[in-house]
Amino acid sequence: MGDTDRKIFVLDTNILLHEPFAIYSFKEHDVVIPMTVLEELDRIKDSKRDVARDARVAIRALENLFKDATPDEISEGIPFSHEQQATGTISILADYMLQETFKAFADKEGDNRILNAVLYLQNKRAPRDIILVTKDINMRLRAKGAGVLFVEDYRTDQLIDDVEYLTKGFQKIPGDFWEGIDNVETSVLGSNTFHTFSRDAIAPSYVNQYLVDEESDFAGRVADIHEDDITIKDLSHERLLSRQAWGIRPKNTYQGMAMDALLDPDIDLVILTGAAGSGKTLLAMAAALEMTIEKNMFDKIIVTRNTPDIGESIGFLPGSEEEKMMPWLAAITDTLEALHKHDHCTEGSLKYICDKANIQFKSINFMRGRSIQNAFVLLDECQNLTASQIKTIITRCGEGTKIVCSGNLAQIDSHYLTPVTSGLTYMVERFKNFSGSANIHLNGVVRSRLAEYAEENL
Repeated sequence: MGDTDRKIFVLDTNILLHEPFAIYSFKEHDVVIPMTVLEELDRIKDSKRDVARDARVAIRALENLFKDATPDEISEGIPFSHEQQATGTISILADYMLQETFKAFADKEGDNRILNAVLYLQNKRAPRDIILVTKDINMRLRAKGAGVLFVEDYRTDQLIDDVEYLTKGFQKIPGDFWEGIDNVETSVLGSNTFHTFSRDAIAPSYVNQYLVDEESDFAGRVADIHEDDITIKDLSHERLLSRQAWGIRPKNTYQGMAMDALLDPDIDLVILTGAAGSGKTLLAMAAALEMTIEKNMFDKIIVTRNTPDIGESIGFLPGSEEEKMMPWLAAITDTLEALHKHDHCTEGSLKYICDKANIQFKSINFMRGRSIQNAFVLLDECQNLTASQIKTIITRCGEGTKIVCSGNLAQIDSHYLTPVTSGLTYMVERFKNFSGSANIHLNGVVRSRLAEYAEENL
């Protein structure tokens, strides 16, 4: 590897599972892959876990780099490419040959070997910086305790530094919206009213962003943005709160904005974020039933969500795929029951509605490779998905399909995801400039006063 000013990055296994092509993020430096990482990738690639595909992709990426290299070149390091900007090298370290320097947790032998490799390089390559990169928080703590000088998280996929800066989907205008806005051109198209004025008057950042003010009854949605002017679709608070689907009316302005986006046939992707009890799933299911049964806009409703251990445990549950999924989709069935709780026979109504709307409960594992046409897709609890898993689902959607993704960034269960690296955050930021999508952060808990108090005080 030679003595240079380049840093040496040692990658943990979870980095390659989180982002199989992560090695190319370090191509101006030297990357070391411990043999332990390859062994762990080998075990995972044949497993039933949902990261098995990512393990195989990472292995193929490494094989493409090393396929023509000799054993000596692999251990010394080969260049990522011969391009001018790719000045770094990548190598494999046979860490099983190293003498033990750190040992703890007998059940964490793989982690111990990786730490040994980092400590070995730290001594041998001094004064060069040896940096361990891992998504595992406890591994970072153990590394620092073992004497590793530099430990980092993988942040290349991080679009924002703090979830507080995440786009909310709406902009609150202080005072009266129309104050300070001159030269407004108003046009009427069907039942919709549009206002066009100078873009300098307000500073919305993207199409389909909602605008509400604090004093008047004004509410609107950005319909179009040009270089000099902007067009707003006039909605008004009253109109937002009067929208209804399957007997459900919005309880606040935020739910009104969500309902407006859910019922708009021109919006293909709706992203709902917010606290537990803010109404994400209820609004989505109500809109799905309204548009599928009453308006005949879709042929079926597909409900799916990520389950951290579904690859291991779904097979042990009795019944068909849909019956196996029911324990994880209880939130959806609870919502359906809530929508029909006043019916004479709730159970009979649910069976009739599920048949009439052709509601299908699917595992996210079996969505890959499908092409979903003319369907309303509800992807629930997607804060636990990575960006690549989100992409897998959204790219399945064909013509006439609307997808609603909902999640709460405060309820992430994944070992390797944080609010800023969640696929939900990634999707909100990536799709905010897409005219066929809308994102609404639902403020306020409407489930019950108990749930609201718990959300604010626990």
